[in-house]
Amino acid sequence: PPVGVSKACSSCVRTAGVKEACAQCDQFVCQNCSRLCSCCNAVTCSSCSTVDYGDMGEQVLCNGCSIFQV
Repeated sequence: PPVGVSKACSSCVRTAGVKEACAQCDQFVCQNCSRLCSCCNAVTCSSCSTVDYGDMGEQVLCNGCSIFQV
């Protein structure tokens, strides 16, 4: 796509910035739909992350980090 053309968020179809892409699936996500992994700080979409309600409170984990949190 040409430079300067905005992308649509894969979750809500709002405009997402070019730098706002899920680290797991490379789908574009807007700031409202993106999640930051508590473990590795990767930006992920809701499909590629889970919320862990453990002893340390609510933590967002990307799919890559969630397999290590048993």
